[in-house]
Amino acid sequence: MTAADPLAALTRRFAALDPLLPTAQDPPHGRFMTSRLPDGTRVRAVLTDTRADPATAQALWSALRVWELHPLLPDGVPSGPALHALIEKWRPVVRTTQEDSSATVTWPSRDAEAARVLLDHGFTPLCVLAVRDVMPVDRVETVDVIVRAATENDLDDLVRLALAETAYSALVGGTVLRPEAEQIKRETIGTHLGQGDLVLVAERGGVPVGLAECWLNESVPGSWAETRLPHGRWGYVNCLSVVPDARGGGVGRALMSAAHRELRTMGAERMFLYYNPPNPLSSVFWARQGYRPLWTIWEIRPASALR
Repeated sequence: MTAADPLAALTRRFAALDPLLPTAQDPPHGRFMTSRLPDGTRVRAVLTDTRADPATAQALWSALRVWELHPLLPDGVPSGPALHALIEKWRPVVRTTQEDSSATVTWPSRDAEAARVLLDHGFTPLCVLAVRDVMPVDRVETVDVIVRAATENDLDDLVRLALAETAYSALVGGTVLRPEAEQIKRETIGTHLGQGDLVLVAERGGVPVGLAECWLNESVPGSWAETRLPHGRWGYVNCLSVVPDARGGGVGRALMSAAHRELRTMGAERMFLYYNPPNPLSSVFWARQGYRPLWTIWEIRPASALR
């Protein structure tokens, strides 16, 4: 990589912001945008326009049409003015988008200067990718909760528990309650059970009251994970759900204690997950579990609301 290499410059920027950020990777294919700062400096980005099938899992946490900006900022340029210039160039592109749409930017959580500009343009920090950088032994005592591996016989209860999380997340995050939600959850959970992923169920008095759906994710060259995480074997928490009348009683802690233990046994070196900062439950719970934000997904719905 040379000094003029935009990925090298972005990698240096990331390293200065947060030592856990990975090496910058090529953005996906899209439309190149260039903007000029008042001092004449050029800043660039790639703009992608993707569409989701409403019958797929992606549609439960995403608008059906997603415009995403992938900034490629050079050395020595403050992120605030650079992002402002790029968003000004972006706004006319999405101005007429009227459908189920969003405008998004994924950017390192510790870049406060960027956060200020994104807020000023109407973005909301709807989601973060959070990491648990160490894998200590969790010690949780919950005498009235039993956590066990789920089986295909639990599928109806698992779907019910997953939909409880979906309904709550739709109030406080980017989740969308779509007519296909129950069928999507049934198919995806059934797939994870069938392929041996870690699916745990918590019972209180013999009644299922919580779910943890997890699996291993390898960040290796050429993988999607490489764009967000340093290389290595990561444990991933896809869904943690506790029924409303059992929340606050230690069910979630018991589930995650078991999940961390099992994933460590399976070879996970570190953990990651997504949560919604506006969620008053998860934003507190995950910090207490040792997770902290690495990337923030800033979003506007619909995309035409970009200001």
